[in-house]
Amino acid sequence: MEYFLELFVGGLTRGSIYALIALGYTMVYGIIELINFAHGEIYMIGAFTALIVASVLTLSGFSGVSVLVLAAVFAVVYASAYGFTVEKIAYKPLRQAPRLSPLISAIGMSIFLQNYVLLAQTSDFLPFPNLLPQFDFLAPHAAVIGSTELFIIATTAVVMVLLTVLIKFTRMGKAMRATAQDRTMAMLTGVNVNRVISNTFILGSALAALGGVLIASHIGRINFYIGFLAGIKAFTAAVLGGIGSIPGAVLGGLLLGWTESFATGYVSSDYEDVFAFLLLVLVLIFRPAGLLGRTPTGKV
Repeated sequence: MEYFLELFVGGLTRGSIYALIALGYTMVYGIIELINFAHGEIYMIGAFTALIVASVLTLSGFSGVSVLVLAAVFAVVYASAYGFTVEKIAYKPLRQAPRLSPLISAIGMSIFLQNYVLLAQTSDFLPFPNLLPQFDFLAPHAAVIGSTELFIIATTAVVMVLLTVLIKFTRMGKAMRATAQDRTMAMLTGVNVNRVISNTFILGSALAALGGVLIASHIGRINFYIGFLAGIKAFTAAVLGGIGSIPGAVLGGLLLGWTESFATGYVSSDYEDVFAFLLLVLVLIFRPAGLLGRTPTGKV
């Protein structure tokens, strides 16, 4: 039972990070029906930004939670600026273009950001300091759940609650839901659609950067390629839960994390990706729109 709980918590931790990144995919798709394949690189840039800021703060005499908070804030702001810029440069000019054009632009932006960080940093893995706080009361249960896992799970839960409140009860959230439902009608009722789209990219980038800081601190190393694999897994989670559905992105991320964790623990780490994508195939066979996705209905 203890081993099962250890795998369960490990999958929950991994799934929480997938969910944070998947939310960016699903929000952008829900608003403009575009898959932002550069989203994983925003996650990677957030992790690198946190590493640079944490290193400077440590050398300046800062320590403890203050380093984590400041590094996370800088990473979120910097990555959000990247998300805003990417939307303006790579996606906004192609909104009326054929569907293939923004897709190619997204892939091109992903490759550009990867190589940009590669040239600016290094191709090697860099050590990332453990910035997450340690909780002494968890010492007796360290074999099942550690301080970093609890902090990641709790932070993700708080972020999910705040995002739900934002989407359901704020003016910006209502504008986002209106734009997702009918962009033209939203414009006619006075919604600034361009601002809504930009805010969606900023919000999604902020969540991805936060996930980058958390998982980099948990694992302890990063390189320029971490965004590609994390992006693919998070996109898989978004499709699994139902692309365009915010609860679906969370559910898909958690299911993917548990699948990988139990596959690694009970079978082999060599097959974790096989089981993950097998789960996706099985779900899409019986639920083509994803677990919580809606099948579009045509109007006659």
